This record gives sequence, C-alpha cells and structure tokens, in this order.
Amino acid sequence: MLYSIFAFDVPNSLPLRVEARPAHIARLKALADSGRLVLAGPNPAVDLLEPGEAGFSGSLIVAEFKSLELAQEWANADPYLAAGVYEKVIVKPFKKVLP
Repeated sequence: MLYSIFAFDVPNSLPLRVEARPAHIARLKALADSGRLVLAGPNPAVDLLEPGEAGFSGSLIVAEFKSLELAQEWANADPYLAAGVYEKVIVKPFKKVLP
C-alpha cells in the first residue's frame, strides 16, 4: 500500500538540512531503486522553487510499504529526523486516484 509521509521542519532548519542531505537522499534513492518511491520533495518556506536562505518548511514523501507500521519505522529512521531538521513526522495511508 502507499503511504504519505508529511514532515515538518523546525525553524531555521536550512543549515541542518544541508549537513544531513546526502544521507537523506541516499535513503530516498534506495527506495526509488526498489521501485517503491512515488514522489519526494521539500516544501519551500516561501513561494519560490529556490527559496534561498528562507529554506524549507517540511517535506512530502509518497512511497509503498507493506504496512503502516513499516512506513512509520522507515520515516522514524530518516537522517533529517536524527539531525533535528524535522520537529514532527506524520505517516498516513494514501490512495492514489490520479493520474
């Protein structure tokens, strides 16, 4: 089943993101290589694709896992969470309708 992972950044998270990004991206790449990643990306803190120093307010990941518990375990092991980038992560079942 698909699950959406909503992550919410702490204030001024950009320096923490920069430091933890390689490990975060490596996990996402492994998920993509296994054919389980639908989409992933950050939420800019301002209405620009490249927010500069404003940074990001969170992230969204949609991926396939065998259960909600496994999706939550995967989300809890994110390097951004360990590095203090995320203050909160919510995992919910997701039903893709379109496209």
